[in-house]
Amino acid sequence: MIKEYLNVILTDGDEGNVILFKNILQNLRIQVKIKSFYSIKDMMDHLNAKDAIIPEILFLNFNISQKNCISYLSELKANNKFDHMTAIIYSDHLSSEDEEEIFVNGANVLMKKPDNYKDLKKNVTEIMTVAWQYHTSGLNKNNFIMKV
Repeated sequence: MIKEYLNVILTDGDEGNVILFKNILQNLRIQVKIKSFYSIKDMMDHLNAKDAIIPEILFLNFNISQKNCISYLSELKANNKFDHMTAIIYSDHLSSEDEEEIFVNGANVLMKKPDNYKDLKKNVTEIMTVAWQYHTSGLNKNNFIMKV
């Protein structure tokens, strides 16, 4: 049975970013159920709970935590429970070393966060459209790598 919506977790310590992303996600043609967290610890506690609904999509701000975001990403990718989750890491600025490390540690999508709403909406819409196609077509999500 194919779901009619995607569960999305958005984790960002900046309330303004959370509001922007929620507005964009809620106005997509694709139906989404969004759960947001302002700390990566709260997100990890939620995801590791026995009764947690594992999202199809995880948006995670690279700069959210003093503990390296990549460590958390590796932790998630090491657990089979999260195999069907598409991990999207975003940041205002990333070095080429950071970008490589993010992909090596399991991110499916890397997004340089644009400095304007129009481009952010375009990027998020493109990412969600491709993620929806992978979800609904039964394609192997592990082959889904994208940089915007």
